[in-house]
Amino acid sequence: MRIRDNKDTQAFAELFDHFAPRVKGFLMKSGADASLAEECAQDVMAALWNKAHQFDPTRASVATWIFTIARNRKIDILRRQRRPEPEDLGWGPEEEPDQADILSLQQETEALGAALAQLPDAQRELIEKAYFGDLTHSEIAKETGLPLGTIKSRIRLALDRLRHTMK
Repeated sequence: MRIRDNKDTQAFAELFDHFAPRVKGFLMKSGADASLAEECAQDVMAALWNKAHQFDPTRASVATWIFTIARNRKIDILRRQRRPEPEDLGWGPEEEPDQADILSLQQETEALGAALAQLPDAQRELIEKAYFGDLTHSEIAKETGLPLGTIKSRIRLALDRLRHTMK
């Protein structure tokens, strides 16, 4: 409240000392590496200072508010990392692929097609739905009426056969 109402730097220092390590630990436990957790924790603490006026104690406790901000910042950072920035995108014509690479890719594609044709129909259909139809195992289960465990087993067996055939 002192930060929100008076921009009290001493209160912020106390809040920072208490919550920054906890936020970092929370982020690391949720799968972030140490550098991402550190960056995100610093970002969260800066957001607390800048957005203190938005804190409403009738809606959430300070801890809930802080950890919600931390969770959202982590998601934002991960999205930015997955999406290339415009300056990282290639511009202009791309290099022509090497003819040997094209031939190799064509041969691998043909070999994969032949290997898929050798699979039992039940396995091949599930592989096609999962990899060419971009369906999750749960979506395939709903569509086919098969139990989820059966779908996972058939896909695993099919992938093992494909690996063996493609060697």
